[in-house]
Amino acid sequence: MKQGFAVVVDIGKTRSKVTLWSRDGEMLEKHSRANSPYVEQGISCLDVAGIAGLIDESLACFSDHRVEYIVPVAHGAGIAAIKHGELAYPPFDYEAQPPAEIISAYREMRAPFSETGSPCLPAGLNCGIQLLWAEAVYGDEFRESTLVPWAQYWTWYLTGEASSEVSSLGCHSDLWNVAHGNFSTLAQNRGWAEKFAPIRRAQDVIGTLRPALVRRTGLSPGVKVLAGLHDSNAALLAARGFAQIENNEATVLSTGTWFIGMRLTREPLNLAAMPEARDCFANVDPFGHAVPSARFMGGREIETLIGIDTRQVDIKPDQPKLLAAVPAVLQQKAMVLPTLSPGNGPFPNAKGGWLHRPEDWFERRAAACLYAALVTSQSLDLLGSKERLLVEGRFAEAEVFVRALASLRPGTKVYIANAHNDVSFGALRLINPSLRPSGTLREIAPLEHDLTAYAKAWLDEQMAQS
Repeated sequence: MKQGFAVVVDIGKTRSKVTLWSRDGEMLEKHSRANSPYVEQGISCLDVAGIAGLIDESLACFSDHRVEYIVPVAHGAGIAAIKHGELAYPPFDYEAQPPAEIISAYREMRAPFSETGSPCLPAGLNCGIQLLWAEAVYGDEFRESTLVPWAQYWTWYLTGEASSEVSSLGCHSDLWNVAHGNFSTLAQNRGWAEKFAPIRRAQDVIGTLRPALVRRTGLSPGVKVLAGLHDSNAALLAARGFAQIENNEATVLSTGTWFIGMRLTREPLNLAAMPEARDCFANVDPFGHAVPSARFMGGREIETLIGIDTRQVDIKPDQPKLLAAVPAVLQQKAMVLPTLSPGNGPFPNAKGGWLHRPEDWFERRAAACLYAALVTSQSLDLLGSKERLLVEGRFAEAEVFVRALASLRPGTKVYIANAHNDVSFGALRLINPSLRPSGTLREIAPLEHDLTAYAKAWLDEQMAQS
């Protein structure tokens, strides 16, 4: 038998990934696909069938390994409803726009930010509004179902056992009381709390593979499936494996579709000091601790800016040319104003777009990186981030972005981890918390060009248009 020991199923918003890991924390194999939301009853729904197909096919590819564990990970803004051993209705895509009457009714009943640490977010990013909408559309199916967070849906898919978990429930859902560690008054008053499957710890073994999956994949019937967790919290677990981060004041910036800053601090959580209206919130880690967080849709916004280009900002061969393009961007005062994803980020109500858009595509991409760094730095300021910043995920490879962050935050040591699998590795640490990431952190040098005047001009333009 080959050396594969554990599988991580990572369900992101844009892509889903299934990775195979050795016992000592080496990634051996990776399968991925783009998610394809579909429409039912006029509502955009999550790609359940496509993701299930990826999982089944990937697990079958691993059948010649002695797999012992599977850990599901997923984005937090999803809820599945199970009835009689199957989905009661398709899980809603959080980008689906609820009807005006649902939005109005929901905003009247939301629990306060001081209780949940959840800001009022657009579309279905607060899971509570998804539940209110599902009640209205699916009636009896909703009332007769058991609810599970999106990560734990995949635990149920693998085992047939339903569970819930706090890092998923506590992800700006409006459903969790971060101070008291239980369901919010909204969830209790609506009767939703009692509909959720029992809460288990992320590291708990929920069950073993369903017999049908054993037959389809060829894996052992003894494969143990953990409850799993929210993907940003998995990235946080990975970061805590580095000595520079583990017991120190530090912020971890997870980059993908969303850029999410999560501050590790010994200072007590002060929700009153966090600006709810600027996309600040309290995540809940797998151990039930509140984590001050802030975010914006950085990956989506970068893709919006460079959508017509064929090369992305993080591709390695282009990094020298992107860095070389920065002086021209600064000289032209070519910049992007926030926000390209309305309702999100530190400037949720601003109407963003280009100023002095460059014709050169390297300059456009460099300007997009500077934009992402400027917005990120604003979000980090709102968190009180200081001392250390670890940038993880895909955009850690975008040198203009990370070096601009180092320039904008001279009092902060900015690190990258040279890893593309931080979420999956963090999930692996639920099985073995003693695992340490391979390699060391690399401290990032600031750009060679002073960004002070450019950053001031950017902020002045933003304020003038707000």
